[in-house]
Amino acid sequence: MIYLDNAATTIHKPPCVIEAVAEAMTSLGNSGRGANAGAMSAARLIYSARETAARMFHLDDPQRVCFTANSTEALNTAIFGLINSGDHVISTDLEHNSVLRPLYHLQALGTQVSFLPADALGNVDISQIETMIRKNTKAIVCTHASNLTGNLIDIARVGQIAEKYGLLFIADVSQTAGSFHIHMADMGISVLCFTGHKGLMGPQGTGGLCVAGGVNIRPLKMGGTGVQTYLQEQPPQYPTRLEAGTLNGHGIAGLKAAMDYILEIGTDVIHKNESRLAAAFYEGIKDFQGVRVYGDFSGDRAPIVALNISGYDSGEVEDILSQEFDIAVRSGAHCAPRMHEALGTKAQGAVRFSFGWFNTADDVDQAIEAVRRIAKR
Repeated sequence: MIYLDNAATTIHKPPCVIEAVAEAMTSLGNSGRGANAGAMSAARLIYSARETAARMFHLDDPQRVCFTANSTEALNTAIFGLINSGDHVISTDLEHNSVLRPLYHLQALGTQVSFLPADALGNVDISQIETMIRKNTKAIVCTHASNLTGNLIDIARVGQIAEKYGLLFIADVSQTAGSFHIHMADMGISVLCFTGHKGLMGPQGTGGLCVAGGVNIRPLKMGGTGVQTYLQEQPPQYPTRLEAGTLNGHGIAGLKAAMDYILEIGTDVIHKNESRLAAAFYEGIKDFQGVRVYGDFSGDRAPIVALNISGYDSGEVEDILSQEFDIAVRSGAHCAPRMHEALGTKAQGAVRFSFGWFNTADDVDQAIEAVRRIAKR
């Protein structure tokens, strides 16, 4: 199978990730639950993973790396833990439902929400944010890259605006963590939400929040932490403040191995390789008759190419690619409803090709040929 659905999850993992998970499953106890060898080995490994994540995203304090099951849980934790009824929030049309649905829920409870509109190419004008700020504006919540088009948002500029007006900045880096240089302090990010199973090449069921100093998030969940048992409320200190219940130690072991692997190679090297593959695919298919490509390819972007073929539903194209060419992609709405509305693809959806570190030039050539043959029909 030629796997080109890396924006959904990376199916090919570095061998060290698989080895780390297998070893953890035979050796780790429950972190924070006792002083036996198994519990202590789990605690040491998880703290080491916090240090690795802090180094990757340039967060000063590893204790403020809080692990979750995915970026959806991280985003829900940040949004519900920081935004109140009566607050105003600014977001964008590029967002995934993991941002949109929490914001819509808060909107129904009295939170005011404004969305920066996307144009026909799927871009937003960051300079418009300042015109949207109100007296009660509390935060800006936005993605680093669209999971549908791959278009980037300049989150460093967003962070500058947030700092200028004293706003919180919650950044969703689900599509860029692992292949883009992300510096929390330099980019003015208050809370960075990431998932482990995409560009970070870790196991599913892993993710987290990196929380800047001075930012205090209300817990989304409460329960056992292994410490301060007689306290009636969730312990106030990070990371236990946001980590109720047993952590996915086995998955975190794999995530740490994946982050170590990426740091050794370098995010710039990974980004260059993935971008080269995506650009080659785009150049190969963009002029085919009946093929329409979505997004802005004039500058840097995530390694995603979304398209439609005239006369076909996007789901039909995905089926043909899978059954006749053994190529895995993703069709449909991609949990990005506002972006599909902006692109005019709400009815048809789109076919998304997304490239990863383990893809090859031959994968690209075969995908181009498959699109050519389907379009020719």
